[in-house]
Amino acid sequence: MESEINYLQELIDEAKRIVFFGGAGVSTESGIPDFRSENGLYKLKSKYDKPYEEMLSHHYFVDHTETFFKFYKEFMINLNAKPNLAHIYLANKEKSGKDITIITQNIDGLHQMAGSKNVIELHGSIHRNYCERCGRRYDLDEFLKLGDIPTCPKCGGLVKPDVVLYEEPLNEATITKALIALQRADLLIVAGTSLNVYPANSFINYFYGDNIVVINKTKIPINRKIKLFIEDNIVNVFKELK
Repeated sequence: MESEINYLQELIDEAKRIVFFGGAGVSTESGIPDFRSENGLYKLKSKYDKPYEEMLSHHYFVDHTETFFKFYKEFMINLNAKPNLAHIYLANKEKSGKDITIITQNIDGLHQMAGSKNVIELHGSIHRNYCERCGRRYDLDEFLKLGDIPTCPKCGGLVKPDVVLYEEPLNEATITKALIALQRADLLIVAGTSLNVYPANSFINYFYGDNIVVINKTKIPINRKIKLFIEDNIVNVFKELK
């Protein structure tokens, strides 16, 4: 493990442009459960009428709006979550002048809470919400005061979280930013993700460098040559880095 950490440190120190591509495993140490692990959200018995995975779909949001919001507020919003050592390490590296772009599949906003500025949120954020009728924006605190079915005080429209549900496309501008960052980078760190969610799992094919590092508790399906694989919790790894 020590030799792996030393090699990762060397790769980070020598890199000119880094992309950190993170998934749910980056935030589990902050108390936010992942989705697909043995103890993940999708493996739990649902309290509602459908499996939790289906409840994160666009059709469920449309057809069962009130139940969707009950589920969403209970399982997707964690007001007590704080950035962990991985979030803080990346933010501090950016502050020190390192060129780091974070591409995250998470919607919790913990990277920004830690201080990172260059964050691309592929699946949106719980901290942004918008009225589907008039487009008015609401932050998380405002959203939580809008009722069981959040309604816009301005026009009466439904206020939807700015998160990407299953069956919804990713934002085109967000995709473009992510792909440009990957193409410019010379070090790609993939961490805390199963790489099972399309199209995000295909994005790493746009990294043209040789240095790919994977940090994950289990092996993941990746069709690229890996420079370094560390089979561990990301916080255990990042707490050893300088």
